[in-house]
Amino acid sequence: MVTIDEATVARLKTQGERFEILIDPDKALAFKRGEKTDDFLVTEYVFKDAQKGEKASEEVLKKIFHTTDVLEISKVILKKGEFLYTAEQRKKMIEEKKKAIITLLSQGIDPRTGYPHPSRRIEDALDKAKVHIDPSKSPQEQWENILKKIRPILPIKFELREIAVKIPAHYSSRTYGVLKHKYEILKEEWRKDGMLYLLVSLPAGLQDTFYEDLNSLTKGEAETKIIGRK
Repeated sequence: MVTIDEATVARLKTQGERFEILIDPDKALAFKRGEKTDDFLVTEYVFKDAQKGEKASEEVLKKIFHTTDVLEISKVILKKGEFLYTAEQRKKMIEEKKKAIITLLSQGIDPRTGYPHPSRRIEDALDKAKVHIDPSKSPQEQWENILKKIRPILPIKFELREIAVKIPAHYSSRTYGVLKHKYEILKEEWRKDGMLYLLVSLPAGLQDTFYEDLNSLTKGEAETKIIGRK
């Protein structure tokens, strides 16, 4: 457990009141990410001003949170309030978000060639466009702004492919299980002889990856045909 000097503050403002708790930043971040942990508190108090050491009264806690249980109140503060990340946490989160954004952008294609951009080219475009990545927001929440910034530098287009697939019976069950987990299956038809017919929808940038997966699962015996582009 970190010391009080190493702790950071989580804060919630609600109904005209302010509540603060002192937390272990790494354990608190794990809790916010959904991990089952409840040992993030550095002190067993809820403050109205942690810096001054002013504690919130039990009367106010009961009025706002309907309990005086410090741990339960602290969970609410972490879920709904502000979390002051450390510099190291912020840097790591930005790196993770950047990787996720690059993965999403790699699903698009270069309209000049019809092929996806390499990850390195996408990363260079993000840096050159000086795209600001907010560690507290999901890639989807930042999506429109990111595209607006990089399109003058990196032409990119997002299309969907609809691909009809014919899978031999001796590969059908295992292949179906893998493809269903990774891709959107629009239609499926199981024949009496065990042959499987699928209609799969996927981003154009994942087309080559899809073919690689399919060939690996069926040893190249599956048949495919692109029947739609959107």
